[in-house]
Amino acid sequence: MRIAGVSRRFGGVQALSGVSLEVRQGEIFGLIGPNGAGKTTLFNVITGIHPVSSGRLELGGHDITNWTSTQVARAGVARTFQSVYLFSRMSALENVLMGQSPFAFSGLLSLVPVVADRREAHLRREAREHLERLGMGELADFPARQLPYALQRKVEIARALASRPKLLLLDEPAAGFNDEESRQLSADIRTIRDQGITTVLIEHDMAVVMDVCDRIAVLDFGERIAEGLPAEIRENPLVIEAYLGRDEADSAASSREAVG
Repeated sequence: MRIAGVSRRFGGVQALSGVSLEVRQGEIFGLIGPNGAGKTTLFNVITGIHPVSSGRLELGGHDITNWTSTQVARAGVARTFQSVYLFSRMSALENVLMGQSPFAFSGLLSLVPVVADRREAHLRREAREHLERLGMGELADFPARQLPYALQRKVEIARALASRPKLLLLDEPAAGFNDEESRQLSADIRTIRDQGITTVLIEHDMAVVMDVCDRIAVLDFGERIAEGLPAEIRENPLVIEAYLGRDEADSAASSREAVG
């Protein structure tokens, strides 16, 4: 994924301003920044929810600027959202099956019982495998609305994976997690990467970000202010200032110098 000088304006609000990023195939890429920095807006632009005001988006070398959400999904981009959106009356497995809708038969073939049954059985096995990889195989037939919050998050990730994406966008998947759930999520994200799926992660849990990400970019007020390896981002003064404010960042730097 290549993002070149992307801007997005909502009336008088400049949500994104000339953001440029390049996500390499097979990596876990972190996107962090304070609340209101433009992270989710960038995801919305990538996935066709909002058109860009200016700039260019490329996926695998192909221009996807201002494609519709359907076109982007068909090109191999899947995402989750900050809030969990599940079909609460369906089971975990049925929710994941919804992510496979692009692969369901339609037309005349769907009217052939043997062919349709075989196709459905294959898709159900595949959906169950996605849940099993996330440690939820035994809960596949459990009603989604009765699952704990962390497991609902996993169902949403499994549903995104069911669309067979090349690029997976995770928007704050560890929100509301305890330490153990966050550690398990880190392991799950690595498992996804090992399946050959490039992942971009928006997350406020810095333990998760620093643990799993190969590279990290930082947004602040809609602009990219830093990009690099986790160790570089951790020590970047602009990043520290964005999160703490100038006075506290100066105080923290003075404290480190005193200790040193």
